Amino acid sequence: MSRPPAVPDQEDRNWQRLDKWLWCARFLKARSDCARLVQDGLIRVNRQPTDKPHARLRPGDVVTLPRRGQGVTVLRILALASRRGPASEARTLYEEIPEPGRSGIEPTTAGLQPAP
Repeated sequence: MSRPPAVPDQEDRNWQRLDKWLWCARFLKARSDCARLVQDGLIRVNRQPTDKPHARLRPGDVVTLPRRGQGVTVLRILALASRRGPASEARTLYEEIPEPGRSGIEPTTAGLQPAP
């Protein structure tokens, strides 16, 4: 027996929708808010602006998010989420890339804080 062909629009183990990943990583409380943030054109993936919540996100990608107030937060994707878990689990999905001249930015001082 052969396997049915993969449907290219379905998520697999190699990628995840941007809005779903942001929600699982607990950056906003509702997935619809994550989708709206992306649709407003406020997110960049690998330096490319995107307004598509269904943009594919893969481990190793770099995501730029707006901070509350001024500036941006830059994240490197370490893993894809299998679920929206506790904050401690969500924090393992990414690493924050510090701004030039700053080292070790804490999430509480970054402005855009993961939702509890």
